[in-house]
Formats: sequence, C-alpha cells, structure tokens
Amino acid sequence: MKGDRCDKLNSEFKREIDACLRTKFKHPDLTEMFTVLDVECDRLLIGARVYISIFSTDKVRKEKTFKALCAGESFVRHHLSKSMHLRKVPRFTFILDDSDEKGSKIDKLINEIHKNDN
Repeated sequence: MKGDRCDKLNSEFKREIDACLRTKFKHPDLTEMFTVLDVECDRLLIGARVYISIFSTDKVRKEKTFKALCAGESFVRHHLSKSMHLRKVPRFTFILDDSDEKGSKIDKLINEIHKNDN
C-alpha cells in the first residue's frame, strides 16, 4: 500500500502537470488534444509515471504530440518545484495510454461476433 501522502501527491501531480502542459508549455508539435489520466510516483519521490491519453485519428500527429510532451519533462519539473514548493520533484516518465484504442478494437470484434450469430 502506498499511503495517504503518496496518494495525495499523485492527485496533486496529476492536476498540476495537466494544467502546466495545457497553459504554460508551448511547443510547435503540440497540436492534438490530450489529457493526463494518472500519475504514479514511488515512495521516495525519485520517479513517477505519467499516463497520457492523446485523442487523434492521425498517428503521425499523435506521435509528434507525445514526443513534444516528453520533451517538456524538465519544464514540468521546474514548474512543479516552484508551484508546489517541493524540495524534491521526481523525474517523470510519460507513458502513452492506448486503452481507448484497444477497447474500440474489442468492441468491434464483439459486434462482428454478434452479426455472425444472427
């Protein structure tokens, strides 16, 4: 179990990272809509995984947006150290969450099975 402090920090990191990337971080390849789904930091605040979902039908633009977000890791760390008044800000590893794509594939397969049954 992670504990209350870690859970609170994860929630605060999620909110602050999302706000920072949306309003403060500027990059020419940041063209697609995205959201920060979750943040999981370790107990010692050495590292944290940031799960991001990008809403795009164009795979090239989606990948460029993800790379732009990854390039903003140091900017985000600097911003969080000031806004959250933390001595130690973890290194963030951005992870692209594609569960929505997997879910739509599963849904499509289920619909095909139902069509074949009829």
